[in-house]
Amino acid sequence: MKNKILKEILDWTKAIGFALVLAFAIRHFVFATSIVEGTSMDPTLEDGERVMYNKFVYLVGEPERGDIVIIQRPTKNYVKRIIGLPGDTVEVSEDHSLFVNGKQVEQDYLNKQAIQGTFPFSEKEVPEDEYFVMGDNRIVSKDSRNGLGFINHDEVIGRSELVIYPFDELNWTR
Repeated sequence: MKNKILKEILDWTKAIGFALVLAFAIRHFVFATSIVEGTSMDPTLEDGERVMYNKFVYLVGEPERGDIVIIQRPTKNYVKRIIGLPGDTVEVSEDHSLFVNGKQVEQDYLNKQAIQGTFPFSEKEVPEDEYFVMGDNRIVSKDSRNGLGFINHDEVIGRSELVIYPFDELNWTR
C-alpha cells in the first residue's frame, strides 16, 4: 500500500515536471504574448489588446511583406507591419500611394483615412538584413519613416498570430 502511494506521487511529480518543462519550452521558443501599446496599429490592433506571437516561424523562415511583427528594442517592444524586405525600395507618392520596387502596393488592410494619413516620402532602399516597417495608423505611427529607422533582422522576435484579449476581440491578426 505504502509503495503504491509513493509510486503514484512519483508519477504525478514526473507528469507535473514534464508539463512545466513543456510549458517553459513553448513559452520561450514557440509562442509568447505582447500587449499593444498606443494606436499606431489601429484599426488592425487596438491599444491594450494582448496578442499571441509566433517565435518559431522566423527560426525556420524569413519575415514576409505584410507580416505583423514584434520588434524588440532595449526599452520596449513595438508591433508593426513589414512593408519592405532587404534590398527593396520603398516610396510613398504625393497622392499617398505606396510603391515597393517601383510597383504600387494595394493596402487592403487600411481604410481611406489611413492611406491619406501616409505622408509622402522619397524612395528609400532597405539595407541587407534589415526591414522597413510602418504602423497601420500612419498619421501617428513611430516607424521606419520617423524614429525607429530600419529594423535589423535580429530585432524581429516573432509574427503576430492572434488577438487573445479582450476575449470578445479574439481574432487572427494575419
